[in-house]
Amino acid sequence: QVLDFGWPDLHTPALEKICSICKAMDTWLNAGAHNVVVLHNKGNRGRLGVVVAAYMHYSNISASADQALDRFAMKRFYEDKIVPVGQPSQKRYIHYFSGLLSGSIKMNNKPLFLHHVIMHGIPNFESKGGCRPFLKIYQAMQPVYTSGI
Repeated sequence: QVLDFGWPDLHTPALEKICSICKAMDTWLNAGAHNVVVLHNKGNRGRLGVVVAAYMHYSNISASADQALDRFAMKRFYEDKIVPVGQPSQKRYIHYFSGLLSGSIKMNNKPLFLHHVIMHGIPNFESKGGCRPFLKIYQAMQPVYTSGI
């Protein structure tokens, strides 16, 4: 059985997608003692890290005692191989997901509207005194607006 839960590289998936991935993994692992989950990723390790870290939080709440050793192995793999490359937004979403599982964070389903963006000061990315910023806005992982470059 193969499931594709992909999302664009260097982005964070919607929390609903993280929930779906964890549910699918847990269902499969609990369906048979010999079932395993193999995670494959074509981009950097950050996406893999999001899935592993999210499932560690998820399984801490839902898994049986028999899976404690597996969780320990996943944690060690995560800390040794993945943590140094995670994007800040990916790490932040793992904290959001953990908060959802513990009940300390509630989902807000109301739509958000971006009315304006304010930049205070101009970053000096080039030694010539400035930068050429542009804005790219995504909705449901699809780009919906890109400003002039």
